[in-house]
Amino acid sequence: MTGIVYKSTGSWYTVKTDLGAIYQCRIKGKFRIQGIKSTNPIAVGDRVDFDLDESNNEEPVGVITNIHDRTNYIVRKSVNLSKQTHVIASNIDQVFLLVTIDNPPTFTTFIDRFLVTAEAYSIKAILLFNKVDTYSQETLDEVRYLAHVYRKIGYECIGISAATGKNIDKVKAIMQDKVSMFAGHSGVGKSTLVNAIEPELNLKTKEISTQHSQGQHTTTFAEMFDLSFGAKIIDTPGIKGFGVVDMDRTEVGDYFPEFFKLKQDCKFNNCIHVDEPKCAVKDALDKDEIAYSRYRSYLQILEGEDAHYRTDIWDQE
Repeated sequence: MTGIVYKSTGSWYTVKTDLGAIYQCRIKGKFRIQGIKSTNPIAVGDRVDFDLDESNNEEPVGVITNIHDRTNYIVRKSVNLSKQTHVIASNIDQVFLLVTIDNPPTFTTFIDRFLVTAEAYSIKAILLFNKVDTYSQETLDEVRYLAHVYRKIGYECIGISAATGKNIDKVKAIMQDKVSMFAGHSGVGKSTLVNAIEPELNLKTKEISTQHSQGQHTTTFAEMFDLSFGAKIIDTPGIKGFGVVDMDRTEVGDYFPEFFKLKQDCKFNNCIHVDEPKCAVKDALDKDEIAYSRYRSYLQILEGEDAHYRTDIWDQE
């Protein structure tokens, strides 16, 4: 049988088949010795094959025998084992970053680190500028400018109000038939948005967050939910790190799409767009074809611990 992992508690996996049947599954020992440097070889979002063990009279238990290739996955460093990682979720179609100009402020450096990370994980990122109903004209102009900067690069940007429902229908339309995640600083309105999209889901995720915070263990788990309009959402309570593990300095520029397009025009193949002569990226910067805020973010990532960075974007509200 084949299904998708909806929940993982470490030793048990909730798997839902294409026909909607739900089974509790265990893992076969061989997965633990396949050389996967992860504390959890199977994650929420994984498509798996499993056999049913009906040897007892109780509810049949599944035994996972195979994991299908992942289109992508996101990780965080393991809490206890520094050389290992913890796979948070896999096969994600898109991630939404909630941005607020003030209350609280979301700085461009934070947005850019998030977008670089999403690019590195091969996950489509969409920017949602929330609380537009509360902004002054001056602040709205700032939203429009930022949206222009990121749309020019190729990112989808939507101004929304989770409180009033403005453009929530657009967000739901993008989510349809896809697996989505939401991210943002604490206070940007994630809970309000989830409630506007699907009120019952907010209650479920709050319950999970409460259960998690009361638990004594430090293992972070995710859970996938089916929404009423044909979408799926992965909720990740308690995660405070959407970090790229071991990103090389020469790779950082490849995750800035507007830099990557110009890379072939640089004089040197290994140009990192800092001090090299005849750099196409710096030339574009001088001509205002690249936003200075993006280049500044790039330099900060380069300078920070050889680009091993972590960004707290999974704060719970």
